[in-house]
Amino acid sequence: MRAKRGSRIPLALLLPALLGLVFLVLPLAGLLIRAPWSAMPSELSSPAVWDALRLSLICATSATGVSLVLGVPLAWLLARTEFPGRRVIRALVTLPLVLPPVVGGVALLLALGRNGIVGRWLDSAFGITLPFTTTGVVIAEAFVAMPFLVISVEGALRAADPRYEEAAATLGASRLTAFRRVTLPMIAPGVGAGAVLAWARALGEFGATITFAGNFPGKTQTMPLAVYLAMETDPDTAIALSLVLLAVSIAVLVGLRDRWMSTP
Repeated sequence: MRAKRGSRIPLALLLPALLGLVFLVLPLAGLLIRAPWSAMPSELSSPAVWDALRLSLICATSATGVSLVLGVPLAWLLARTEFPGRRVIRALVTLPLVLPPVVGGVALLLALGRNGIVGRWLDSAFGITLPFTTTGVVIAEAFVAMPFLVISVEGALRAADPRYEEAAATLGASRLTAFRRVTLPMIAPGVGAGAVLAWARALGEFGATITFAGNFPGKTQTMPLAVYLAMETDPDTAIALSLVLLAVSIAVLVGLRDRWMSTP
């Protein structure tokens, strides 16, 4: 094994690199080796599995839609405007990336729960209760997934040449029209990549969901929650569900390989 420039790789680097590779690959190999391949069709055909899969797809797609509607304008605000406290706002936007998901779920309860800052008002004024509902699942997933889209779109906006927007403005286009007709088509690949990442993150969300929305079959039990519950009673079903999520993750990485995994 040789380095790019023809020099031999130092053993002091090669050994920990190989150990790191084994550390990351071995658990996935164990999942594939222990998978009940012969019983896979029956494991994945149960109504509970299909309910969890259907709910996961619906909620992840809805959370991605929320992220697009709110996240794209937020990314534009961070990339194209100057205002006091912009760095603080960017830090707050990216905070869910490093915040433990369970802490995010607790924060959502304190804000949107029946006794929360906003949830109390929603309940008394409109009779709207968000925790432990399917809508609560969507909110929890959007909370943890939206930063992925914002970061991707902001990067695409910073890479896009703003002179095209300025040229559209000189021709009489409003800022909204210039964004819709000029900027948005230019950054479409970044928006698409961010949406895919947000969808995948929402599909795999666990901590914030179980804390804010609970684990009710057919109502709030998504695929990760079904895996967690099945591990206690039916490990084969848990492995089968894990393989489905693994396949989705691989598909996302394959779909984004040209954008984020290319080498110069």
